[in-house]
Amino acid sequence: MNRIVAASRYLALIGVLFGLVATLAAFGWGGYKTVALVIHLVQGEMTGMAVALVQVMDAFLIAAGLLIFSLGLYELFVGHTELPEWLVIQDLDALKSKLAGIVVLVMAVSFLERLETHEDARDIFYTGIGVAVVSAAMIWLGASKRKT
Repeated sequence: MNRIVAASRYLALIGVLFGLVATLAAFGWGGYKTVALVIHLVQGEMTGMAVALVQVMDAFLIAAGLLIFSLGLYELFVGHTELPEWLVIQDLDALKSKLAGIVVLVMAVSFLERLETHEDARDIFYTGIGVAVVSAAMIWLGASKRKT
């Protein structure tokens, strides 16, 4: 019975595999957005390029977050890999902390997109407050976990 329970950690490979598939799709999505952006720039379209550039960054940030998640799951449940020191995950809280950082960046990019589109000022204000509150909570929770 002990062997079966110990071997069940390999079930995490399902999450790793599909996480890598999602990572590949997200990097492909970012690449597609980049090529489309360059085509529009070559054609002389300049309207909305700042937002489009931020959206490209957003796609690659999401892809990076998915990759970090997949690598972290592998490190936690399956075995050690040769990763840069900053990417080595020792526990689930460290993985959550890294993902929280990516989420904060994606929220900030989304806020910048909304700011650039010149939507209703009140909507932008409330969105900014929401992003700030959620970001502060995530950063505070990550910092408090590291202190304990």
